[in-house]
Amino acid sequence: MPLGGVGEIGKNMMVIEYDGSIVVVDVGLRFPTAEMLGIDLVLPDFTYLRDRAADIEAIVITHGHEDHLGALPWVLRELRKENEELPPIYSSKLTIAMARSKLDEHKLKDVDLIDVMPGDEIAAGPFDVELIHMTHSIPDTCAVALTCDVGTVLMTGDYKFDQTPVDGEPADVQRLAELGREGVLLLCGDSTNADRPGFSPSERLVGPHLEEVFSRAEGRIIVTSFASNIHRVQQVIDAASSLGRKVALVGRSMRKNVGIGRSLGHIEVPDGILIQPQEVEDWPDHKVVVISTGSQGEPLSALRRMAHNDHRQIKLRDGDTVVFSATPIPGNERAVNETVDRLYHIGCNVVTTADAPIHASGHGYQEEIKLMLNLTRPRYVMPVHGDHKRIHLHAGLAEAVGIPAENIFRGDNGLPLDIDEKGAAFGAPEQAGMIFVDGVDIGDPADVALRDRRMLSADGIFIVVATISETDGSTVADTEVIFRGVPFLEQAETLKDKIREEVDRSLARAAKDGIHEVDMLQEELHSDLAAFVYDKLRRRPMVLPVVVEV
Repeated sequence: MPLGGVGEIGKNMMVIEYDGSIVVVDVGLRFPTAEMLGIDLVLPDFTYLRDRAADIEAIVITHGHEDHLGALPWVLRELRKENEELPPIYSSKLTIAMARSKLDEHKLKDVDLIDVMPGDEIAAGPFDVELIHMTHSIPDTCAVALTCDVGTVLMTGDYKFDQTPVDGEPADVQRLAELGREGVLLLCGDSTNADRPGFSPSERLVGPHLEEVFSRAEGRIIVTSFASNIHRVQQVIDAASSLGRKVALVGRSMRKNVGIGRSLGHIEVPDGILIQPQEVEDWPDHKVVVISTGSQGEPLSALRRMAHNDHRQIKLRDGDTVVFSATPIPGNERAVNETVDRLYHIGCNVVTTADAPIHASGHGYQEEIKLMLNLTRPRYVMPVHGDHKRIHLHAGLAEAVGIPAENIFRGDNGLPLDIDEKGAAFGAPEQAGMIFVDGVDIGDPADVALRDRRMLSADGIFIVVATISETDGSTVADTEVIFRGVPFLEQAETLKDKIREEVDRSLARAAKDGIHEVDMLQEELHSDLAAFVYDKLRRRPMVLPVVVEV
């Protein structure tokens, strides 16, 4: 049962359950859209796991990207409230190092983080779990095979079949084929690029193109990419080194991930090439490359702050070249375009993937999806990790390679696929959706705070303070009217006077009806004033009546 990642790009989380025992594969998040005002992160609604905390045998992470790993601290914190003993976390070495760093930030101790090698088998209740090496845009990416008495479920995670990866370790095609011969009951496959024909280009091809772009730049170069794309960072460092430029790492997650990558041998940095961000101004412009976070236009990212002249250490100027070595995740296009426009306003030269082949997707194209299907030959297929369009296209590719249409299941978050000896069918849906993170706290997915923020942003707020007599409820002082963000400047004073008159009428009606409790008076005032203001302005600002008894 997917709790996230189906019908959307991001917050991937899959629950595999047999005989009362659960294994969770991936605990991802996604970033908020423009209408999620003030929200920092979006998590999958894992209420189902909260209620079953004691039944979770293990959590397995396919790789270290935020949409597969990022929700781990919040999930563990909530599970601990239900069951003091947390399940062990399994993944490859780099992913576990990133998870440990995340949990340390959240002061989550006593969590059993276990790094395993591809091919090692993990016993998790009734499941035998195996990690299979795959290639992606981050090292140590794995598919996950879970085997129980009914059969084997294969979660591909994010993958591509890159024959010339930067680290020289292509996907373990042999093991995938062996699983296919042994029999795969269900394949849950990555659908991200199901709309792109052919094969994805190799990551190794990006390096020479980056070097070519760098060689044409006369001033400073700022490269933005995913902080977790360690292979890309390596290629930027190599290009900078070949042209005699120094490199500054900007952005907390960029510095952290490069540090982890270096400690595990995934990144090699020539001696003396790294400088601190505050040293950038000490070097000639043609001698500097900055590697920054912010390729998706995230509000608090380093590049976004630079574009708005709000970064403490790096001030962009006319003549800088900004290289976007990433493509926008679906849904982030607006934020990226806004950042690009700000950069042009400053006078920067902006190079994107539309101008040069400086990015290679980490997700396989249509022919690679077909190859995965032909290698593993699953009985059933459930496309995941994509919006509904891409899931539909993935289903069509499965049919094209001979999977019967009735064995392909286009699901939804919270919709379980039940499989037994009789076959497979969707079960009754469980609760699924979104949980918002505002600051460090998580909220109810139906939280009214977001609705209130939208209302405030659209129509503003009225605060009305009425002072009444405690004995008879009569008005004993002029009503105070305060407004913010309400667009009616020309008629402000006139409207204030009319609102005061409406408050007096509303209080008089309430006194006549025998209403004296403050809470009830405030409800009456709210109803009357909201209707009055809408009649006058044709807008619905937030109305906050305050009744004070004296």
